[in-house]
Amino acid sequence: MALMRSFGWASRLLNSTALLLLFATLPSAPLVWAQNQQQSPSQQQPQQPSDQASPDAGGPGGDNGAIALPKKKDKSEDTPPPAPAAPKVKNPEGLENFSLRVEVPEVSVDVGVLLEKTGQFVPNLKPANFKVFENGIEQKVIGFKRIEAPITALLVCEFASTNYYFIYDMRNAAWSFAEQLRPQDYVAMMTFDLRTQIVLDFTQDKRQLLNAINSLIIPGFSDRNLFDALYEAEDRLNRIEGRKYIILIASGRDTFSKITLDKALQKVKNTPDVTIFAVSTGGAIRALTEGGPGFNQQLRDLDYLQADNQMKTFAKMTGGMFFQPRFQAEMPEIFANINTAIRSKYELIYHPSDAKQDGTYRKLRVELVDDEGKPLRMQDEKHKPLKYDIIARDGYKARQEVE
Repeated sequence: MALMRSFGWASRLLNSTALLLLFATLPSAPLVWAQNQQQSPSQQQPQQPSDQASPDAGGPGGDNGAIALPKKKDKSEDTPPPAPAAPKVKNPEGLENFSLRVEVPEVSVDVGVLLEKTGQFVPNLKPANFKVFENGIEQKVIGFKRIEAPITALLVCEFASTNYYFIYDMRNAAWSFAEQLRPQDYVAMMTFDLRTQIVLDFTQDKRQLLNAINSLIIPGFSDRNLFDALYEAEDRLNRIEGRKYIILIASGRDTFSKITLDKALQKVKNTPDVTIFAVSTGGAIRALTEGGPGFNQQLRDLDYLQADNQMKTFAKMTGGMFFQPRFQAEMPEIFANINTAIRSKYELIYHPSDAKQDGTYRKLRVELVDDEGKPLRMQDEKHKPLKYDIIARDGYKARQEVE
């Protein structure tokens, strides 16, 4: 009996030792579970079911669950696709890169609108009042403004040993022109008889011009080479940029020029931005002798008639004006009109429909129209019709493509 009690005690001791060794070999999680089993039911937290998925947009998965951060969207959803790469062009061997520039020709036309009776400039005209035709085709005006600026003028005077009345008229006309000048104007003076002579280079000093006019006392030759002088004047002004003017004071006769009339007219056509205002001399003596007896007098009358037509052609081709004064008292009014016509103008700009740069001469025509497209009619305060003159070039020479 004693032996059986000893064996039972020994059996329980072995079982306890085996359990201890078993617990020593197991992981720590059952120990935690064993500790949780000893907590009260109120302290135990409910377990979240394993099949409950977390929301995609984040937020708590349950009432007492942990806070879940929002999931970052895939970068491919927000970033736009990259721009397509520019195509790479490979030049042929031996060919370098080059740039191409296309020039659109632009034509600028200065237009003066003067009342026929008084020579007064007509202001307040609108772009819609102007129509420009090139070779008979209407052009679209893209630029319009009124300009009034200092002038650059060359005074070309006939100073030949022919008749005192012609020299007297020339000096009075040149003096009247000098009195109309302003401090910002540039002016030069050239005389001609058998040859040309630069009396005064370009200056803004009016006193120098007046002194140069007073120095013209004794002429050298009786020949009057008008065409040579005009050709040289155009050639000199062609080197100056901007708008230029020639004030031509002469009888209009030519007796010994090397340049023909056709060449002189061609030079006037091909010289850009030069306007000629022509003033005839010897009007008083011509009025006394015109229509006199004798064949020589009739030839002289025809010569002066041709001279007037030449002077008028020079002025008309360039958009200028021609005057035939008879008396000295007309000079101030004439040059006042010239001064107004030079300083007050409308500038029209257009791209020609014929964009070829072939060096051809293009005919120009400017018309004034009302709001309905009909010819513009002007009236004075008493509703009497007023006639007006449109002063503009009759054409221009297109640029050469090689220029």
